[in-house]
Amino acid sequence: CPERKPLFIYPVNECGVQKFVSTTVRPTLLPYPDMYYWSGCASFVCDYLIMEPLKCPTTPPSSLYSPTTILKYQRGNCFDFTVLLCSLLIGAGYDAYCVHGYATLEICSLDQTQELCPRLRKPPEVPKEEDPNKYRIKYPSEPQSKFVLQQKTKKEKETEPAQEEETEEEVVMEVGKPKRDPLHGLRVHAWVLVLAGKRKVPENFFINPFTGNPHSTTDECFLGIESIWNHRNYWVNMQDCRKGCKDLSFDLTDRFCWEIMFSGSNEPSHLPTESPQKDTDDMEKEEIDMSFEMPLSWVARIRVSCREYENPFPQGKKVILYNKAKLEKWAAYANRDGLVERLTVYADSDYTEELEVKEWFKHREDLLYMREVNKQTQLITDHFRPGHPLLLKAHSYTSLEPETGHTVEFYHTARVDGLWKRFENATEMTEYFVGREDFLHTRHIEFGERDKKMEKAGITADANPRPIVQIKEYFHRNPKKPADEDIEERIFMVIDDIIQLTYHLELHDIIASKVVFSRVIGRKKREDEIFLSRENTVKYQPWSSEKHKNMLYLYNLLRELRAEQKELKQQVRDSEAEMLNILMVREDEEANIKLSVSVYTIAKRRQDHEAM
Repeated sequence: CPERKPLFIYPVNECGVQKFVSTTVRPTLLPYPDMYYWSGCASFVCDYLIMEPLKCPTTPPSSLYSPTTILKYQRGNCFDFTVLLCSLLIGAGYDAYCVHGYATLEICSLDQTQELCPRLRKPPEVPKEEDPNKYRIKYPSEPQSKFVLQQKTKKEKETEPAQEEETEEEVVMEVGKPKRDPLHGLRVHAWVLVLAGKRKVPENFFINPFTGNPHSTTDECFLGIESIWNHRNYWVNMQDCRKGCKDLSFDLTDRFCWEIMFSGSNEPSHLPTESPQKDTDDMEKEEIDMSFEMPLSWVARIRVSCREYENPFPQGKKVILYNKAKLEKWAAYANRDGLVERLTVYADSDYTEELEVKEWFKHREDLLYMREVNKQTQLITDHFRPGHPLLLKAHSYTSLEPETGHTVEFYHTARVDGLWKRFENATEMTEYFVGREDFLHTRHIEFGERDKKMEKAGITADANPRPIVQIKEYFHRNPKKPADEDIEERIFMVIDDIIQLTYHLELHDIIASKVVFSRVIGRKKREDEIFLSRENTVKYQPWSSEKHKNMLYLYNLLRELRAEQKELKQQVRDSEAEMLNILMVREDEEANIKLSVSVYTIAKRRQDHEAM
């Protein structure tokens, strides 16, 4: 192969001694749970090491240091990253290989400014499977005129040349797209190949050691492969890479696609025997043992202390620039507020105008794990893990001052009343419920203005509550009750002293049945008095109901509603007090942030300290 470049086989190590690349791989399983999976190994390597470009982008390096030396200095090129990552993956049980090949400028230079941030990628939508039914009615499509279609095609053909001229001008004016790389296809890069089979890996894939991201073996960013190796052998690619890695076969037993350097000791001999009747002694003499056992790795054992594992960033933090986004990472306990990651989304490619900020936290005693800030509306949304003393799940606000617009979500399965969401501002409050026995799902309260004289006197909000104007409640259908007795909506107009009931509809009904209890004009209301007459009762029922014609039934219904109205008023006051308590607790938690430290983490740190 005279046109092939020299293979990367025996570079010198840090001591100036030539070493075969397979002996530089040292399979190691680190004693941390995340390091048992490829994602944990890849993220640790890309976070722990600082990337250094190759001295010559078109030739492999002349030296290859051991993974222990690379961990000591925390910096290296793509080959150093790859050997360390491959050592960890093989130790974790994966069928991993180091790859020497060619890649694009963005991959080789760790340029991710044209890529979408992984945090912003939406999960793929699963298409809904339609029930196949051959007896389903097929409706005819709308008729279309052939003449109209012909006229449309003529117009499109006429406008095509003008559009081509515009697109040419746009291509010339585009600035965001990268320029043509003069060394495209010649830039040397190293990455990791993981073959399917071991550890239940379903298909082959690449891992870019600079980013820790997985890539398909058909990814256009990888332009060709020269050779691959692991701790046991070395294979040379004999396939055509003019179309990149799309059509490559990774069956390493195929000698036409991959030239193996040493025949393994576990491979059977391919020499034929002359006759089956020969003695076994003659057969052993004629068999030629071509196996070669790879010597053990010369690299010292790879060790990563607990402190090094928990603080992987050599410069204190790591900053990654994406397309109109910036991602910052910190080690755990590096910040007093527990901040470990921050994503800032920008409106432009120059990273000047902020649109949104997302922050992730760890080890906080208030169980806050994520915060979203909309820079345009200044809306802040805090997300909590299960276990908060107030059962908080999310809290949206612009200020922690009361009655300024708060939306609180709860873990409703842990609450007795089934409340999962509450919104409150100065004039209204809305509560949403799930899984209640009375089928209540929404409650809406309207408030009036406070007494201004009491506000001027300096009386607190607790002593001067907002007057309740109206309470609305909405219920789901209860199948155990008839529709004319199952309430869908009830409204308590507290100031006007009116109660309005709206019942559910039957399947054949159009207009709902209603009952209204109003106050008699000109009559003074006494405390705890229930006055009922035909003047203050309005009924509309599209179907006959003997119960609603009975005044005694209506009197008992009104008495129950009066009692429930009192209970509702108290529940509204309790909800207001709960919101004030939530804001006080959240303000105190933000003023005095506490981080929890695991007992096992402290023990590991003591062991490392004693060992040192």
